[in-house]
Amino acid sequence: MMKSVFIGCGAYLPQRSLSNEELASTVDTSDDWIVARTGISNRHIAADGEFTSDLAYHAAVDALASAGLAASELDLIVLATATPDETFPATATTV
Repeated sequence: MMKSVFIGCGAYLPQRSLSNEELASTVDTSDDWIVARTGISNRHIAADGEFTSDLAYHAAVDALASAGLAASELDLIVLATATPDETFPATATTV
């Protein structure tokens, strides 16, 4: 039986950051209201032309470094998202 293991983990956040205070200046809300209901105080926003596959690529590079592997050593990439680049093909094929 084949087994899979996670041997590295990576992350990537877009450069642009939007605080609740900044958001409250554009819509009728407040930092306190958002935090009380969601726990969110800040969010990162992808740049124009920056897609889920771009974010995943940078996270994958970080994960490979964490694992000490080259991309050519991977057998499989699993990507789960509610925000795919397109409906078809799957975003993982782009990464």
